[in-house]
Amino acid sequence: MTTKNSNSGSAFTLLEIMIVIAVIGLLAAVAIPNLMKARIESQRNACINNMRRLSGAASAWALENKKGLAEVPTQADLVEKLYLREMPVCPAGGTYTLAMAGAKPTCTINGHTL
Repeated sequence: MTTKNSNSGSAFTLLEIMIVIAVIGLLAAVAIPNLMKARIESQRNACINNMRRLSGAASAWALENKKGLAEVPTQADLVEKLYLREMPVCPAGGTYTLAMAGAKPTCTINGHTL
């Protein structure tokens, strides 16, 4: 009766494993910068959308309260009177500055402009 050696030809060689690791490293080197760029771009787009909401709420506040375009609403004016459910927060960590009802709000992060 003969026995078969179970290790013959069924294992990966060191060279095959090194090639697989090199390919995975190459894919990671290409993918990671693109993921970071997409993350920054999505944060910028969310911030711009938040500033649009702030601008619309400030315009509605000025119209409903018969305020001039030179008056600046406070955060309490916009949230307590339900122009906004809550004050939006910049996803990149910036802070918003409310402007006059006819002007655009601003964010402290460069590149986040309405």
